[in-house]
Amino acid sequence: MTQTSKQFNHSEDIAIIMVNKIKNFNSGFQEYNIRELVNDTEKLGKELANNRLKTNQIRKFLDAVKRLKSNLDKNDKREFDVIKDDLILLQPKLAYAAARQRKNNRDLGPVAPFKQVLDAAILQVKTTKDFDRLVQLVEAIIAYHKAAGGEDQ
Repeated sequence: MTQTSKQFNHSEDIAIIMVNKIKNFNSGFQEYNIRELVNDTEKLGKELANNRLKTNQIRKFLDAVKRLKSNLDKNDKREFDVIKDDLILLQPKLAYAAARQRKNNRDLGPVAPFKQVLDAAILQVKTTKDFDRLVQLVEAIIAYHKAAGGEDQ
């Protein structure tokens, strides 16, 4: 097993841990304890940087999430229904980004762990508070990825 494969497997492990945790939430994504979220995203961000995931690949997703947040904030009552469908439509964008980076069936590429976590998270977003926690998750992943030396291009 190569060094890159070992690193990817490790990031896949933290991604799987996060996905399992997220899938077990009963009341939505806001259930993700903020301390756990910070600890988990620190590990994931470091591993994504080690796997050579480019910051711009994550930032594109953050930009899309920020646009949804802006649309939500423009709504006087901050009703989640305003962005619900658009949030679900981010999943195909993640799938496309992951497929473009996929090397083969054994090496799913550097976007795959990010996609796994975000797919699970999106499915748990049912309210505005859940969405706010999703924004925190993506921002934390990007911050830790960059802090770990994640490359821009």
